[in-house]
Amino acid sequence: MYFCAMEIHQFLDATYLKTATQAGISEEESLQNVLALTKEAIQFEYKLIMIRAHYIPVVRTLLKKANSKTLIGTVIGFHEGTATVTEKLIEAQKAIDLGVDELDFVLNFKAFTQGNFSLIDHEILECTKLSLQNDRVIKWIIETAALTNEEIVVISRRIKELVLTHFKDTATQRVFVKTSTGFYLTENNVPNGATLENIQLIVANAKPLQVKAAGGVRDYQMAKKMIALGVDRIGTSSSKEICRQEITTTKNNLY
Repeated sequence: MYFCAMEIHQFLDATYLKTATQAGISEEESLQNVLALTKEAIQFEYKLIMIRAHYIPVVRTLLKKANSKTLIGTVIGFHEGTATVTEKLIEAQKAIDLGVDELDFVLNFKAFTQGNFSLIDHEILECTKLSLQNDRVIKWIIETAALTNEEIVVISRRIKELVLTHFKDTATQRVFVKTSTGFYLTENNVPNGATLENIQLIVANAKPLQVKAAGGVRDYQMAKKMIALGVDRIGTSSSKEICRQEITTTKNNLY
């Protein structure tokens, strides 16, 4: 275990979500990448490892063998978010049956931007219900890069109000609003992940729900800023680098 001064590792959802096709590698190479990330998660004691659902059993075996407390998360409706509610529920149940701890659902943000609030409300309520009834944490990916600031405010509030109205107060610790998939294609290289601006909007309008910053958090200083703004979890493929930078910073401050 590598100790991080502010225990930043406990904020980190170490992420590997590219399929073999997306990464341009073989299925075996993809598996080896997941196994390497799992070993890294055990070493640095990350809060969670975020992977595709079919890897859950092998990752669970490794974590159990190492007596690791690291959790396993997967994505649902990834990454477009346009799957039907029924399809998302089926996909989520399969992941639950495989032993996943946390479910990151991609909200149907296209339906939201088109004003189809009845579909959005139905999706949020049914998928949240399934997750909480199975004692799973649920995170709603709103895809901030596809939304205006006003839309970020509206959907963050909407998720909060639905959860507070329909579920017990304890659900606030088990429901997240999350920024991004990291896969959304933006024009002119505009950031497609978490920014300080959109995090401020989500924190201001989603709390007391939990907040996850995902996409674009690649160094310790940015991670610290996100946490200072009220972020409860950070999804990143740079977890090891963030921890190592904290270790270096802490050592330098001692001398």
